[in-house]
Amino acid sequence: MGIIDKLNKDFESRVRLGIMSVLMVNDWIDFTEMKSLLNITDGNLASHSSALEKSGYIEVKKEFVGKKPKTSYRVTNIGRTAFISHLNSLEKLIKSK
Repeated sequence: MGIIDKLNKDFESRVRLGIMSVLMVNDWIDFTEMKSLLNITDGNLASHSSALEKSGYIEVKKEFVGKKPKTSYRVTNIGRTAFISHLNSLEKLIKSK
């Protein structure tokens, strides 16, 4: 198996890479802040976060603050491990000759 085969396809999208990168350095982050940080649309964030949640890489918390809905995200232990592995594989690929 080559180095490129060790890259995680779930993180190939720039949006998913961005979501995971933000979550690796934040405990919880809400929808609005994530959308603003990544400069993406509501639909893009919703679809990519849903895919990451289905893979078990992130946790999504939906609640009401007052009468307003609030969606927040955090990385799971499985997601943290998978993303670190992905980054390590990227680093090996960059350093390979």
